[in-house]
Amino acid sequence: MDAVRHIPTRSHEATSRSDAPCSSERSKKWEYEILVDGECPLCAKEAALLRKMDRGRGRLRITDITDPDFDATAYGTTYEEVMGTIHGRSPDGSIHTGVEVFRRSYRAVGWGWLLAWTRLPILRTISDGVYRFFARHRLRLTGRRDACTTDRCRI
Repeated sequence: MDAVRHIPTRSHEATSRSDAPCSSERSKKWEYEILVDGECPLCAKEAALLRKMDRGRGRLRITDITDPDFDATAYGTTYEEVMGTIHGRSPDGSIHTGVEVFRRSYRAVGWGWLLAWTRLPILRTISDGVYRFFARHRLRLTGRRDACTTDRCRI
């Protein structure tokens, strides 16, 4: 089951250097923030697709958790947890995990209908299970078997 917890939003937002908004974008109100593993080929491609779908509107913030400046504690979590499963944050500080992050990210860029089917009771259970399997085996499946030689990324 996807988890939701509330973390108060700090006055300084944690962003990756690769997606830090320029001065004109800072004034735009983002609707959702997704925390991605920028070293994961599939994750990076999805982030690029979401950025393209956003069309420069600044509705979706994309934060690379592999950026040396990333601080998981700013999200009330640990690096191990964000490496273990996808995390996202609403502007009110609510933290989401799992497929719910994708639902909210796609909704933020105007493509929410694409994942609407994953909200249906039986299909939600299936999609959540498929994602959990992928998350558990993501490093091996994306050719990064040695990225976590300890249990630090284990979920």
